Amino acid sequence: MTTFDKREEAFEKKFAHDEELRFKATARRNRLLGEWAAEKLGLTGEAAATYAKEVVMADFEELGDDDVFRKIRKDFDAKGVAQSDHQIRRTMDELMERAIAEIKAAG
Repeated sequence: MTTFDKREEAFEKKFAHDEELRFKATARRNRLLGEWAAEKLGLTGEAAATYAKEVVMADFEELGDDDVFRKIRKDFDAKGVAQSDHQIRRTMDELMERAIAEIKAAG
């Protein structure tokens, strides 16, 4: 194996590892977001846990965060929860930072 091949293989492994971490961080962020939103919606216990799982599953509808944002926005609007789009997106960003930190600490 040439040096170039070794470097290419190392790059591919790092890319795959980074993608796996990104997936884990996004899933964790979505669970945390679901828990945050459930609290705002007045859900507790099993209902809150189920809602958090629904938020995680909503992320599989399309690429990016818009599907998750739309679910939270729609649910907040339906229940009259006063949170601006900016507040929801800011919370999404903050929880992503927290999720990344938790994953790095665990790894």
